[in-house]
Amino acid sequence: MTSSVPKVPIPRNGVDYRNKVVLAPMVRSGELPTRLLALRYGADLVWGPETIDRAMIGTTRRVSPHSSTVDFVRFPSNGKAQKESVIFSTLPQGEKDRLVFQMGTSSPERAVQAGKIVAADVAGIDVNAGCPKPFSVSGGMGAALLKTPDLLCSILEALVKEVGVEYEIGISVKIRLLETPEMTEGLVRKLCATGITGLTIHCRTTPMRPRERAIRDQLRMIAGICRENGVACLMNGDVEDRDHALQLMEEYQVDGAMIATCAEKNPSCFRSKADGGAVPWDEIVPEYVKIALQVDNRWGNTKFLLGQFIPGKQRVYNEVMRCRSHEEVCEVLRLDDLGSLAKEVDERRGINANSESGKRSKDLIESEGLVENQGRKTKRAKLQDEMQPLVTEQVVALSA
Repeated sequence: MTSSVPKVPIPRNGVDYRNKVVLAPMVRSGELPTRLLALRYGADLVWGPETIDRAMIGTTRRVSPHSSTVDFVRFPSNGKAQKESVIFSTLPQGEKDRLVFQMGTSSPERAVQAGKIVAADVAGIDVNAGCPKPFSVSGGMGAALLKTPDLLCSILEALVKEVGVEYEIGISVKIRLLETPEMTEGLVRKLCATGITGLTIHCRTTPMRPRERAIRDQLRMIAGICRENGVACLMNGDVEDRDHALQLMEEYQVDGAMIATCAEKNPSCFRSKADGGAVPWDEIVPEYVKIALQVDNRWGNTKFLLGQFIPGKQRVYNEVMRCRSHEEVCEVLRLDDLGSLAKEVDERRGINANSESGKRSKDLIESEGLVENQGRKTKRAKLQDEMQPLVTEQVVALSA
């Protein structure tokens, strides 16, 4: 019976989405350090943040001598002495065969042009046809494509024929529910006929916000259409962790599940309870900082993610939010062994560490009672001692 089910062939350099629990595409939260951390804790695949086709077109591929990352860099076009912009980064030895590049586009021609730039460094390209945010729907991208299904299909067909075939990777799409089940069914049937290998359904309509509960009553219908056409079907929306994902996959007969919000708060949610489950924030943070420094991450992104990982009620949260550099945050978190690396990264990034600011952070920590009597270790220092073996192991994995 199983052998009679059709299956769109998975290209040689592509990846099958079936039986996978994956990291959702998220702006800021889907950058390289978070993806690597999610993979470490058991994510089967990771989606990069939506990257607009126009932003990728004209970039230069460059391998960083400091971090071994592959960076797609845009240089200033006005001739002024401005710093180049890194549009997208990946660490091939850590994620190449498990990374899906998500593209924002509204043009078959631009999609192909941008796709060819990154195709050799990823396992698949996914078209964003579900994001309702203004930065995505402007210009007819994201959820706006749900209103122009013929255009969406032409984009997917062009990517399949001109990028997927040439680079031997899969092309997929991520959509939302339409106004009625009948409209959703019609769209899914059209999309499955384009040659895509996978389809992700976010179980909310375009006007719905993340706080509104996901709608799952159409999942079996959508999964059935995908199965008929040999296309892998992933679900997205209120998936909490790996165990919950596997439960939902079985209940609704979908091929895989995508985790977003819970992974943004704690990427270790991909580890099953049988393997130990998610770890506390104070174990995640030292690991994350180490990875962020290892891959030369942007300070603004590092700080944003620390703000997601550290609960707001923790005393250290406000201290971290006051930090203005990697070096300062390492001092606040008592990650003393990372101080010199943090300073190097900050200098390369053009961030001037302010010694007075660092001293101020330390004084504030001490005044809040987080440093105990002289000769006794702080809670954070003890944490660092406990976490050092795990952090060291992560560095070895990244450099392998």
